[in-house]
Amino acid sequence: MSGRVVFVGAGPGAADLLTFRAAKAIAEADVVIWAASLVHEDVLQHARPDAEIVDSARLPMEGVLPYYERAAAEGLTVARIHSGDPALWGALQEQLDRCRELGLDTEVVPGVSSFSAVAAAVERELTIPEVAQSVILTRLGGGKTPMPPGEEVREFARHGTTMALFLSAARSKQLQEELLEGGYPPDTPCVIAYQCTWPDELIVRCRLDALADTVKQHKLWKHTLVLVGAALEAGGTRSHLYHPGHFHGHRRADRTARKALRGG
Repeated sequence: MSGRVVFVGAGPGAADLLTFRAAKAIAEADVVIWAASLVHEDVLQHARPDAEIVDSARLPMEGVLPYYERAAAEGLTVARIHSGDPALWGALQEQLDRCRELGLDTEVVPGVSSFSAVAAAVERELTIPEVAQSVILTRLGGGKTPMPPGEEVREFARHGTTMALFLSAARSKQLQEELLEGGYPPDTPCVIAYQCTWPDELIVRCRLDALADTVKQHKLWKHTLVLVGAALEAGGTRSHLYHPGHFHGHRRADRTARKALRGG
């Protein structure tokens, strides 16, 4: 019997935002590894009473690997819980590589990302037709992990679309400057969200030219996401998808509406 590691996306915080698959993976695990500094403890309610619970908040990779090695030797199942979605800033790939070296079966369970949770909390669509049709997920350079060439915030800002900025609140002045240098107008709407969906959630709005002052006023420096872009305040325009003149495999178009949609 082969050991197994399931990387579980825990979502932004609230335990009821776990997927059914995520809850099942935690419930089936012999060992549950989670970081108390990043994941809300309510997710542990899904763990078995006899499961071994490991807080990885103080452990480097070398402190977690022995559990993977034991899983391989003893045929155990490990649930490795990640905040948000494991595909984003989760140090996932290096763990998958080590698991494969150990001959472990692996699975990745996606989770609700914090940028989706923040958009839902403020009830905004991030891709408003004719305003923004792209969302850029990135972080400010100069932190613990170097940014590849060409991925500076000011370069991405030139697109003028919606941006979700992770891991950047501690250097809010630099963030504000790069967004402005990239071309966003000073009055561009911003949403600043701390611990979205946690009991101590804080969400505030401001203009881009007040971003740094607002972050400092609320003393935010970690667990904070920033959304930027005109879509955060723009009114909804008529999409083609639900227009009576639009057709697809399950719906015929109204001829008159179709002509109007095409400008005829």
